[in-house]
Amino acid sequence: MQGVGVMRDARWILRNINWTVPAGSLAAILGPNGSGKSTLARIAACHLWPTAGQCQILGGRFGQANLPDLRRRIRLVQSAGPYDVDPALTAHEVVLTGYFGSIGLYHKPDESMNHHAHSLLKQVGLEPVIDHPYSSLSSGERTRSLIARAIVTKPDLLILDEPTSGLDVLAREQVLATIQSLLQTPDSPTILLITHHIEELPPSTAQVLLLSEGQPTAAGSPKEVLTSDILSKTFGFPVKVRTTAGRYYLEVHPEAWKDLI
Repeated sequence: MQGVGVMRDARWILRNINWTVPAGSLAAILGPNGSGKSTLARIAACHLWPTAGQCQILGGRFGQANLPDLRRRIRLVQSAGPYDVDPALTAHEVVLTGYFGSIGLYHKPDESMNHHAHSLLKQVGLEPVIDHPYSSLSSGERTRSLIARAIVTKPDLLILDEPTSGLDVLAREQVLATIQSLLQTPDSPTILLITHHIEELPPSTAQVLLLSEGQPTAAGSPKEVLTSDILSKTFGFPVKVRTTAGRYYLEVHPEAWKDLI
């Protein structure tokens, strides 16, 4: 993305985005609510045309490439998205719908599809609930089943929009472990992770774009941008950063609370 911006109602909600993500890597967009993360994700998913700037996704440049063709190589997972799969489907059937791009299972899958779906559910740790209805799965299990559904057709770009939102610690870590494991498989997709929280970045995260009020505050490797000074600027109040085993954690001292309200 070069100079990418989006204007709505005569107001720039996203601007001055200059960012490059290497193919096959895990990259993250991080920032507070209203910073433009989801808008940028829609551009990356080829669902939104920017008002300004140039954008190239999977080698296809906006204005030259066929965007519907590009979209077929991209999968977007939103755990709280506007559309959800049929709750009566089993976890196995949910994954199978990914072959057909539908929220219900209206086609008969073949044996190779069934086998692949089973192996993906095993990969994301859901083999014990493979025949359980989607409606009976926990929030974390639903998210992992949707990730398996998204990768069943081996996309080149996988966009995960706040995949751990609303999850408890165990469910969150299970989802993060799933994301990390995807990068260890042959021909893994490029993964774009959108989140509010730096502790949700897996150790394999290679690039981070920080957004605040629609503009970038920093872009680069986690070591370069996930610093106390830069994140304090991004979130608008004093924070401190610590690292453990390749993961980053944000700390706020209670003394700072008096200036927040």
